[in-house]
Amino acid sequence: MHKSSNHSEFILGIDVGTSGMRAVVVESKGFSEEKIVFSTTVTMPFPERTSNQSEQNPAIWLMTLEKLFSQLQSFNNVSKITKLVLDATSSTVLLCDQNGTPKTPALMYDDKRAQTQANLIKKAGPNESGAHGASSTLAKVLWLENHLQATQSQQDLNAYFICHQIDFLNYFLTGKTNITDENNALKLGYDSMRQGWPEWVKKLVSIPLPDVVAPGTELAKIQPGLTQQYGFNPNLMVYTGTTDSIAAFLASGANQVGDAVTSLGSTLAIKLLSDQPVFAPQYGIYSHRLKGQWLVGGASNAGGAVLLKYFALDTLIELLPQIHIDKPTHLHYYPLLEPGERFPISNAKLPPKLTPRPDSDIEFLQAIIEGLVEIEVLAYERLSELGTPKVKRIFTAGGGLKNAVWMTLRAQQLAAEIEPANNTDAAFGVTRLISK
Repeated sequence: MHKSSNHSEFILGIDVGTSGMRAVVVESKGFSEEKIVFSTTVTMPFPERTSNQSEQNPAIWLMTLEKLFSQLQSFNNVSKITKLVLDATSSTVLLCDQNGTPKTPALMYDDKRAQTQANLIKKAGPNESGAHGASSTLAKVLWLENHLQATQSQQDLNAYFICHQIDFLNYFLTGKTNITDENNALKLGYDSMRQGWPEWVKKLVSIPLPDVVAPGTELAKIQPGLTQQYGFNPNLMVYTGTTDSIAAFLASGANQVGDAVTSLGSTLAIKLLSDQPVFAPQYGIYSHRLKGQWLVGGASNAGGAVLLKYFALDTLIELLPQIHIDKPTHLHYYPLLEPGERFPISNAKLPPKLTPRPDSDIEFLQAIIEGLVEIEVLAYERLSELGTPKVKRIFTAGGGLKNAVWMTLRAQQLAAEIEPANNTDAAFGVTRLISK
């Protein structure tokens, strides 16, 4: 349970996204008494993408953060902010020297160049590790080590640090190096169950692995230079943060075991708060430790992208009110864009099922939506089979919220309370890590 407090505090949360950064100031009297009193956003250029490569100059992040701090001057109580915490995309990473200076490009979350390194990890690591795949942090770090040795005169890899995007920014804020949070460490191979780096990871990586702490841990006070430049309180404490998706989960209002968030965007993503972890790599399911509990997550390849393949947005808006949900189609579609599914069915060759197609576009649309609901029902059943508690409340996020047919059918078929997410702002959600 979260205790309320009569004492009010100001917390600054910053969400580091792909296209920009967003800051919110939250006035908090405890977890249940929070309000956003200021917010601002700064755009930044997209990463440079070519083929399977995606990278960015980390200097862009620092410039964007400083612009954000400049815009924060519009908030009258900057000096009263006592806590600062960030979230950022997981598996965006670079290597820095002892002074926090970047010595490699930053490989972004969607970079997949490290195919050779991913094969090494596949041979060395257990299936349940979060470090598999060419886009994992560990694969990128191994690629960056090779790149560093080929381009730098300083060959001693002990002279460098691994910096997730969030670690790099936290170094700028505090001067603290080689510390990361447990959620961002998962894709670097960290073992949350045993609370340590596995031996197989230590053997693969030559650069010192970071110290790992829980999200929401005190890191250090903000650098004096930033205090002077932007008027921050000299006692402003910076805390370790988390990933963007976990911050968005925290924003939703989900906070008890059995609470879940379903997000319908291009794909259907599910996260459930559990009292025990589930690692089921065949389903693409892994678990993050969060405030003494576990956040179990999985994603289907089905989702809103299938609707937009067959219907323009204005057509969808026109057809949805004409659907008779009291007359189900019984077509049991499995609406995928292309063959292959991980969760809730593990089958790399599972074909899309979108036939037979009714003559009526209205019925065809209804059948697709029914299929999405059936997938979600199966997803929560699968999580329960794998050991999570039964879902009690489902908070809903993403574009699907605007789809009244989807929302109504879910309320009929899911054995849980269905409600909209209280908030979907990750910059707000990350402040909940450190609310009293």
